[in-house]
Amino acid sequence: MATAAHTIHGDRCHLGWDNAFPPVLTVAPGTTLEFECQDASGGRLTAASTVADVTTLDFGRINPVTGPVYIDGARPGDAVKITLEAFAPSGFGWTANIQGFGLLADQFADPALHLWSYDNVAMGPAAFSATARVPLKPFAGTIGLALAEPGLHSVVPPRRVGGNLDIRDLAAGVTLYLPVEVAGGLFSIGDTHAAQGDGEICGTAIESPMSVTLTLDLIKDARLEAPRFTTPGPVSRHLDAKGYEVTTGVGPDLMTGAREAVSRMVDLICATQGLKPVEAYMLCSVCGDLRISEIVDMPNWIVSFYFPRLVFD
Repeated sequence: MATAAHTIHGDRCHLGWDNAFPPVLTVAPGTTLEFECQDASGGRLTAASTVADVTTLDFGRINPVTGPVYIDGARPGDAVKITLEAFAPSGFGWTANIQGFGLLADQFADPALHLWSYDNVAMGPAAFSATARVPLKPFAGTIGLALAEPGLHSVVPPRRVGGNLDIRDLAAGVTLYLPVEVAGGLFSIGDTHAAQGDGEICGTAIESPMSVTLTLDLIKDARLEAPRFTTPGPVSRHLDAKGYEVTTGVGPDLMTGAREAVSRMVDLICATQGLKPVEAYMLCSVCGDLRISEIVDMPNWIVSFYFPRLVFD
């Protein structure tokens, strides 16, 4: 692994995207950096927090990202190549059900909070309950460049230049490519997670502060239209060993199908494992995967939800 030439500390962060933000550092292509990243709450949720603290979260202050970094020579039409070298997790995390947020927000209106403590050296599965343990796979949920459009833009939605992608597989060893819209690119990263399922269905993962070491490089005249990435190998080995329980949603609308598949998995976990519905919902968010299984046999499509059996092994 390349050695970081600089460390950008967690207090060098910003909220939202704005191409007028001054860079904290200018680097040459090929430079390796360490970024200290805050969790999605910006440190407002701690090991001493209670569910009452979830209700006071300000969506205008979530997902602080460390940066921005100006990559020398980056121009619109180029692509920034980001090689994710390593993650250094903190050992603390949280998962919350936030009112009005998440795939099943209408079904889970009350706030909930689960605090995690995990071994940040051995990185073994983290305990959710007496019967459930979640395998870990650290990654950065928010990773992106500045937009060409002036002004301050919310960090919540993902965009063509990246941002709040929440792609579980942007883990160590992955190479990510992002299209450049402004001179220097203005790269930032944050919202680090210790684990997440594909879909992040309740709206949060195992939100966890950590440091990320990565290398920033440049592909000239790439003409990239949207983010793309390359993985170094299989992406679900941490979950595959015992197989999966799978529920489905069938119908003409993918969003409805996704909601039905998840609702049925929550019901199944409650019936077989004795968890409360909101506990099952949050657990699904950190380790279960939504998949489009079929999208060609009109008029109905199939969305499946895969839950790894080893969590309850």
